[in-house]
Amino acid sequence: MTFLVTGGCGFMGSNFIHFLFKNLNGVKVINLDLLTYAGIKENLKSIPAKRHRFVKGDIADTNLARRLMKQADYVVNFAAETHVDRSIHAGSHQFIHTNIFGVHSLLEALRMSPNIKKMIHISTDEVWGDLDLKSKEKFTEESPLRPNSPYSASKAAGDLLVRSYVKTYGLPVIISRSVNNFGPRQHPEKLIPFFAIQTVQNRPLPLYGDGKNVRDWLYADDHSAAVAALLKKGKIGEIYAVSRGREYSNLEIARKILKTLNKPESLITFVQDRPGHDRRYSVDSSKLRRLGWRPRHSLDQQLKSTLMWYAQNNGWLKSVLKKSSNINQHIKT
Repeated sequence: MTFLVTGGCGFMGSNFIHFLFKNLNGVKVINLDLLTYAGIKENLKSIPAKRHRFVKGDIADTNLARRLMKQADYVVNFAAETHVDRSIHAGSHQFIHTNIFGVHSLLEALRMSPNIKKMIHISTDEVWGDLDLKSKEKFTEESPLRPNSPYSASKAAGDLLVRSYVKTYGLPVIISRSVNNFGPRQHPEKLIPFFAIQTVQNRPLPLYGDGKNVRDWLYADDHSAAVAALLKKGKIGEIYAVSRGREYSNLEIARKILKTLNKPESLITFVQDRPGHDRRYSVDSSKLRRLGWRPRHSLDQQLKSTLMWYAQNNGWLKSVLKKSSNINQHIKT
């Protein structure tokens, strides 16, 4: 089998490629990545070169996407701009370009690629908006789209394009919407690696507002396993929520990191909340679980190993920070 993985040099895309080579014999991967600040070729340095072909390019280049799809059996679209704070403070143009125009381009290429058996479009739980902290409600695949940031609005728009192309043209696409992911090789603008780096350097851990915003955290390998399950058993045209089913406040995450690294809680500082900050995500993944998928890892099991990975890969970190020299010191949560 040959997979076209878009955004394959990013955190989740590279994790999925590692997952494929670990779990499927004879698999081949075409990796299309624009190598923006979050695309790191070093994320794939251990992948066998004979079965992994890297192509630098933009998913908004329809002709390029079409040429690559002719050589593939399956497509998994991880390519996206994902950092909420950047969409708020640095402008949303790139989010519109990649998350909307880029998705449209892939769908147009897919229309001309009848050889593709199935495409998985990776979305986010943030398209559903947020819930009250005291609410017992959980988002399901049927929940209305109520995005609260330019980032999540661009992802919701991409999801609607997918839906329209499935209904109108019968394209073989599935949408997955996952909760927050964590694990090795995640860009240091995201909460867990950012807090890990701050902690090791004895710098403050800036928490937005009161720090009580709640998230569910899924280990990257579990997300990759969920995508594999959808490729094998997922029903074309459907949406599948992906979640661990265990929620933590951002304050709890900060305390866990400090405790794991034996640092004092006095490093926690509270800063002005960001505009439109989603309060709580809670997601019901029972539809996906009926396909046989189950998360195998918990936050407590994998947090220590994730933190140790960053501590032991200083060269990777320096390379990423050099590439992202103008990185905003904000966190996606």
